[in-house]
Amino acid sequence: MLQTSASARTRDPLPSHDGPREHAQTARERTAEPHVDPALVTRLVTAQCPHLAHLDVRPARALGTVHVLYHLGEDLVVRPPRVGVSKEKVDKEHAWLPRLAPRLRVPIPVPVAGGAPTPEYPCEWSVYTWLRGENPTPGRLDDPEGFALDLAAFVTTLHALNVVDAPPSERGRRSLRDLDASACAATEQAHGLIGVEAATHALETALRAHEWDGHAVWVHADLLPGNLLIEDGRLNGMLDFGALGTGDPASDLNVAWSVLPREAREVFRDALGANEGTWARARGLALVIALQALPYYQHTHPAFALVARYVITEILDEHGRNV
Repeated sequence: MLQTSASARTRDPLPSHDGPREHAQTARERTAEPHVDPALVTRLVTAQCPHLAHLDVRPARALGTVHVLYHLGEDLVVRPPRVGVSKEKVDKEHAWLPRLAPRLRVPIPVPVAGGAPTPEYPCEWSVYTWLRGENPTPGRLDDPEGFALDLAAFVTTLHALNVVDAPPSERGRRSLRDLDASACAATEQAHGLIGVEAATHALETALRAHEWDGHAVWVHADLLPGNLLIEDGRLNGMLDFGALGTGDPASDLNVAWSVLPREAREVFRDALGANEGTWARARGLALVIALQALPYYQHTHPAFALVARYVITEILDEHGRNV
């Protein structure tokens, strides 16, 4: 996951997240994370981006699970990876985000410079624009229906962009059936945290959703609260395009259960014109991601666990009304 995040927050930010399996690290991998501090970032910028060397470097409050974030002046952020990020992902963002940004309905982070590995720091790193705002709290929006319309406008615009030469999104092409085994295992681990029997029934229902027909659109594929920015109650920015590519449109609709209350969820769906199959797949993906995240992040990332619990509660409530 790549994250640029908000600089003007009134509470602790929600980290964006790629899912527990993709974030699982062994003790050896955690130990192998390169040490990064302001002095190192200053040396990297001075050596490789001398035109930015006059800007001050300071740690950012925003959390990143794959990158360490440092302000560079007021309008930029340096993102050295905690662990190696593939050159393919770095190149994808540098190639596509500047092309997509002018076509989208809300601001997105755009790369302005890239840095190469050095003997002192072994990874590629980037400088991005810094977006101001704060993360929404699930179910606690000042203008939930307006926010739902903002989200729908972003998703609609993104999905309508030309996909010629666009890279595939691995996450955006996940099948519910492929995720079934890991979701069932995670459900068993969630005993005492959720109603396991109700979650199992909801998961079984999700697996009966119509499979994606293969018609691919541009997808963000990681629309969780930690990747959304709001100001004055409305959508003001979209973060973390590490999973960007073409895939199932349902992979961008699961945000309906991770941040919107029930009434606003219907506004979101109506604005998108989502059919029953796409909506059911999106609900299933939201449930699977949350079932995996809750036990995994319960103690290590309470903000992730909070979002996961909200998603599960909303879907189980919805499932209970429909049975």
